Amino acid sequence: MLEFRYPEMSDKQWAEEMLEHSQYMGSEYSFGNIFMWSRSYKTKITKHKNSLITKSSGEKPSYCCPAGSDSFEEILPDLLEDAKSCGHPFKMHGITRECTVELKKLFPGRFKFREERNTFDYIYLTEDLINLSGRKFRDKRNHISAFKRENKWSFEVIDAGNLEECIALNEAWDEQKRASDPDSIYKEQDAIARGFDKFFELGMEGGLIRSSGQAVAFTIGERLNINTFCVHYEKAFAEVRGAYPMINREFADNCLRDYLYVNREEDVGDPGLRKAKLSYNPVILLEKYSVLLKDEFSYKL
Repeated sequence: MLEFRYPEMSDKQWAEEMLEHSQYMGSEYSFGNIFMWSRSYKTKITKHKNSLITKSSGEKPSYCCPAGSDSFEEILPDLLEDAKSCGHPFKMHGITRECTVELKKLFPGRFKFREERNTFDYIYLTEDLINLSGRKFRDKRNHISAFKRENKWSFEVIDAGNLEECIALNEAWDEQKRASDPDSIYKEQDAIARGFDKFFELGMEGGLIRSSGQAVAFTIGERLNINTFCVHYEKAFAEVRGAYPMINREFADNCLRDYLYVNREEDVGDPGLRKAKLSYNPVILLEKYSVLLKDEFSYKL
């Protein structure tokens, strides 16, 4: 049985070394995401051989793809044995199409694969988010033009001097939205709070937009791999027209020019969120799958 435990800040260096080696594109594979969501999803980690392994250890335990220098052949038997020792079905989540191809090749006929559309990541060209060129981005440009006309605005990088204003904005957003989906928003707010609490230690980056001196939108995220930045959270007052596309564009323009891609994560099956993410015309819709043993395929999420 592997020894899993909740991640701590002292794990950041070695965990990021493993993640850096793997260069995964999925949003699950950043230390900040693992740390922030660990309480909500009972996500635990272990350093096994030369790999970081994460495991959601709630009612439906599930492993992420190991990150590090070990092959599937070296690590997968240990995960299968851990599931058996713990007395729960074997399941993996957040597995990309490339990884499913490798698993099928290495372990033919052993697993079943289930597409998980609600977990697909939306990945964009950074230059598209900055330039918003062409007819496909006309509505975004119109909203931004309206924001500029209607507001005396400014953009700032998040630092120690304005972090508390982002926290206050998030609390106000939470008051407006919590009644619509209390459980999901509670979990998200717990993760955001953990991110704010360790913002600089985690290596988070972010930006905020002011209107007449007041913060009306913010965004935060972190480096995912050598060419991709991952945006974890973006909050704005919905009544301020254009605030969302404005923070999206300004943050990309001012902070993300060194990255080829921006991963804006999944839509969790929310129709409105899916429409919004598709409206930015992702260049990659990163497919993800769950993996189960054939004789355990009836295991439900």
